[in-house]
Amino acid sequence: MQHVKNVALIIIGSFIFSLGINYFAIPNGLSEGGIIGISIVLYYVFDLSTGLSTFILNTILILVGFKYLDKQMMIYTFIGIFTTSFFLWLTEHVGTPIESDSLLAPVYAGLFAGGGIGVIFRAGGTSGGTQIISQMMKKNWGWSMANATLFIDMIVIGGSVFVIGQKKALLTVIAVYVGARAIEFIVDGLNMRKAVTIISETPDEVLEAVNSNVPRGVTVLEGYGGYSKKDKKVLYVVVHKQETFKLQRIINEVDEQAFVVIHDVRNAFGGGFK
Repeated sequence: MQHVKNVALIIIGSFIFSLGINYFAIPNGLSEGGIIGISIVLYYVFDLSTGLSTFILNTILILVGFKYLDKQMMIYTFIGIFTTSFFLWLTEHVGTPIESDSLLAPVYAGLFAGGGIGVIFRAGGTSGGTQIISQMMKKNWGWSMANATLFIDMIVIGGSVFVIGQKKALLTVIAVYVGARAIEFIVDGLNMRKAVTIISETPDEVLEAVNSNVPRGVTVLEGYGGYSKKDKKVLYVVVHKQETFKLQRIINEVDEQAFVVIHDVRNAFGGGFK
């Protein structure tokens, strides 16, 4: 059942992505990053179907990068490549240009293209292209999918300047940035965690209040005040993003002078987190 759901998400994501390209990017003379960016440039220069060129380029790339993907991701990637290429072909020439100086085109292009890729990532697949390279960078170097994709896309956009010009290239940068943030929100934002470090003069009372009101385990670390020269208990807890305000209120009620540092956590698993 889960596989059916994942395949359905990949199909939906591919369609959304294709709308971003064919409805907003191409009619307004914009490009994109990665393989699709190369395909768009080929479309502008040779009038070559983006669906066909995307399928060919992705097939070549997946043969190079298949060893970095597990079996399930490989299957999902094949599905993503096929459905993306199909929808790119199906939705050709559906869009109409927006005002040339409007930022709506790159914003909508980024939201749709990035949102579509984010849905595909969420299902455990990729649409091929730079997403395969991004998976390699994530596995080998610990890069986030959004940042790896953004880095690769900037390289491709730099080359597209010679075809679409500087103005359109800058608008494309906006589209790609918006897309990267959309990917990050869909893949990581729904599961964003916050790590909270608490230094208080009444650590036991704070610990009891947090344990009683927030369903998260608190770790007590031994610290030493560099200025006060006293031993201190440092509390450390990881919570959902939406629990942060509640935690701050609880700490403030017990110790208004508590020193609290909140860090972004890209992911957390185990100990009550999925």
